[in-house]
Amino acid sequence: MPLHVPPAPAPALHSVLTALGSPTAVREARTPALRAAQGPVTPELPLALHLLDHITPEGLSATRLTGWRFVIRAGDRPVAAADTVLTPDGWAFSHFFEGPYIPSTERALQQAEALLQPYQPRLLSVPGLYMLTLWLHGDPGADPAEGHPAATDLLVPLAPAPPGIRAHRPHRVSELLPVLTHRATPVPLLGSPA
Repeated sequence: MPLHVPPAPAPALHSVLTALGSPTAVREARTPALRAAQGPVTPELPLALHLLDHITPEGLSATRLTGWRFVIRAGDRPVAAADTVLTPDGWAFSHFFEGPYIPSTERALQQAEALLQPYQPRLLSVPGLYMLTLWLHGDPGADPAEGHPAATDLLVPLAPAPPGIRAHRPHRVSELLPVLTHRATPVPLLGSPA
């Protein structure tokens, strides 16, 4: 079943296109592959980027939309990604970057295309664990800026994943959130009050 990738807000896409057209923005980016790209580059595959603010002991989560991420392609290969953020004036370009999360995201999306159930792909960042997941939301028609991970949604940890969590293995939210809750909870030091 194909994934249902909703369009990014037009101002977010426009801000990335403007940055790509700016020699200064591209030259100053820490993305050698983007600077060296030959021919036209295009922003594709917009994914809503949500932040997992906290997980309660009951496994409930609070998330919020923090931006949109675009894969930047030169021809048929990804060379970078671009993030946008919501400011008081609307969507704005944040930065270009490259690294392992770009091919890992593409791999996870290819795996998700083979699933039988339709999903809406999003990204979910878990900053307390330095973890990024592909969040496969079970309601493909939902507003990508809204909602929280449902128990039956899937989370696919992207590489590099934290120790003990296998990258590219889909987990139901109801299975993975308790693990993340345990890992994200600070352990008291010996001799300190619990």
